[in-house]
Amino acid sequence: MQKCLSLKKEARETKYWLRLLKESDLTNIDVNSLILDIHELIRILTFIVKTSQTNLTKN
Repeated sequence: MQKCLSLKKEARETKYWLRLLKESDLTNIDVNSLILDIHELIRILTFIVKTSQTNLTKN
C-alpha cells in the first residue's frame, strides 16, 4: 500500500507539471490527453488505497 501512496503522490505532481506546461504555452505538445490519463491513474490508485485500507481494518 505504501508504494501506491507514493505512486499517487508522484502522479499528482506530474499532473501539476503538465497543467503548468499546458498553461505556459512553452511548447506545441498537446498535453490534454496526458492530463486525462494521469487523472484516471490517480483515480485507480485512490481506489486501490481505499480498498486496501478497508481490507486492513476488517481483519
